[in-house]
Amino acid sequence: MFENFLIRKDSLVNEVRDGEIVGFKLAVRNANYRGCYLSLHNGYFIEVDGEQFQKDVQSFEINGQPPRSFEEIKTAVWEHWDYDDEGVLHIAKPGGVSKGEHTIRFQQSVLAAYGYRPTDEEWVRNPPTPGTGAGSDKAPEIVTYHVELNKEGTL
Repeated sequence: MFENFLIRKDSLVNEVRDGEIVGFKLAVRNANYRGCYLSLHNGYFIEVDGEQFQKDVQSFEINGQPPRSFEEIKTAVWEHWDYDDEGVLHIAKPGGVSKGEHTIRFQQSVLAAYGYRPTDEEWVRNPPTPGTGAGSDKAPEIVTYHVELNKEGTL
């Protein structure tokens, strides 16, 4: 149920660097009440208005650190994402998103488990693709949000 609240509805903004819109970003929450070690955070299934954005165009900002790729994050074995902390998901997309409301389909992938599972070793070597349901922890469903581009441009 908490997966219905993983995106802060007023947080969708285009990201501008050197006067150019290089993508968009939004504030996200952790679905697991225990939080998670960042090395277990495997990225997101995210689709905006029918366009899917794979993990290679995603980066994640948390704990006062600049945005990092999920390849970098998987080495952050001592860094924790606390349940109450908001992270920022960045998506590289030249031109960003248009003004108005957007339909976002979204699922978080965190490889957290309660004790050892047969999939653990394989997931360390070959993490599941976000959106397949494998490794979705407390967010087992892809959830649809309707979010408007924030006119202020800030989170």
